[in-house]
Amino acid sequence: MRLFNSEMTIMELIWQNEPVSAKELSLIALDKIGWNKNTTYTMIKKVIEKGYVKREEPGFICTSLVSKEEVSKDEMKGLIDRFFGGSKKALFSALLEDETLTKDDIEELREMIRKR
Repeated sequence: MRLFNSEMTIMELIWQNEPVSAKELSLIALDKIGWNKNTTYTMIKKVIEKGYVKREEPGFICTSLVSKEEVSKDEMKGLIDRFFGGSKKALFSALLEDETLTKDDIEELREMIRKR
């Protein structure tokens, strides 16, 4: 299941602060991104419904059920599927066509391939 940007934002805050109460999250979100309490609670509810976070009482304590790495892999797979027809080769080709890659970037990519 895909996370929308706002859901990813709340997940980032949870990963950085967990275990964390919804009240604490609302204060952090207000300070860092300007969300009001209702917006924060709505986003928490959505990630709970999607199975990314569990809620425990007392105190409405939020803890992630998936790691950032797992979500990153899933999101990357979705990106590759949507934009490159599932082809990692096509993604890599698009990266190589990017004129902003430095020689160091290219060498790092070569080294990553060698290590595989």
